Amino acid sequence: MHISDFDYELPPELIAREPARPRDASRMLVLDRRTGQWIDSEFRNLPEFLKPSDVLVVNDTRVIRARIGGRLERANGGTRGVEVLFAARVTENEWEVLCRPGKRIRKGDRIVFGNGTLQGVFGDVVQHGLRLLHVSASVEKFLDAHGHVPLPPYINRDDTSSDAIDYQTIYACAPGSVAAPTAGLHFTESMFAALREKRIELVKITLHVGIGTFIPVRTEDPAQHVLKPERFHVTRDAASSLNAALEGARRIVAVGTTTTRTLEYIAARYGRFAEGSGEADLFVLPGHEFKVVGAILTNFHLPKSTLIMLVSAFASREEVLAAYKHAVEQHYRFYSYGDCMLIV
Repeated sequence: MHISDFDYELPPELIAREPARPRDASRMLVLDRRTGQWIDSEFRNLPEFLKPSDVLVVNDTRVIRARIGGRLERANGGTRGVEVLFAARVTENEWEVLCRPGKRIRKGDRIVFGNGTLQGVFGDVVQHGLRLLHVSASVEKFLDAHGHVPLPPYINRDDTSSDAIDYQTIYACAPGSVAAPTAGLHFTESMFAALREKRIELVKITLHVGIGTFIPVRTEDPAQHVLKPERFHVTRDAASSLNAALEGARRIVAVGTTTTRTLEYIAARYGRFAEGSGEADLFVLPGHEFKVVGAILTNFHLPKSTLIMLVSAFASREEVLAAYKHAVEQHYRFYSYGDCMLIV
């Protein structure tokens, strides 16, 4: 494999910078991976493509207001403004962060947020451009009050009050992500009612989406890329439902690549589902043998990303790129706030 194998052309105007309104008004491309054929449809028609025996699995993580500006005070004097993304908590008083600009930050530099309620001192540089930041107070409460929604860079605008709602699934309940599990953004209460009417079971698990999902693949051979682990949690009820689905040979439909990767990681590592937490680091590439996921609802992903590689492992790379080419020709909306794709 080569990184160029997962490239495609996307006109910039097809990048969705605002969500569909209402959120279930998005289009949906349905790809049959057995035949390679696709159907142009709408997300509101999702129940028509599912079976009463299906189990739909969603990721109930909640996006935190992880992005915030601060005043950098250098150890050798001088100040400047810096934007910080709080990527992951390491301990109660230590976080991994991304900074912009960040190249000139040195260990020992101090940063002050707001009126000084939250302060931090930078530590060592770790993998993937992250830095350790030792903080003086609770980060979660401060970010909830003063932080910004961490919209992806390609949306290319500041967040607004609407994004606090739009960039969150309606079932989000477990704070911890720096990006939304975007396939879930399309769901509404009326859709869940339609799924219940068709007797489709809903199961919720948690994967806190970190920067590992979005770190660019910089190796020519994608297999050499190392995926940063992300925290997950499965409740006793969810584990019981998923095991019953496996025992009954019922199809598990994963909503999103984060859900897919978590389910496949647990199945590969433990063979069954059980209540508990852990860190998933499974990098799904073509050649992966899917053990539990039988269908995936997902958005359209960036070229050369780990996400399009996962989708290309579920269907074939050729089928996925052909479907993407069709989506471009039909002016589907791409990426986080864009349209979706159901692969069966």
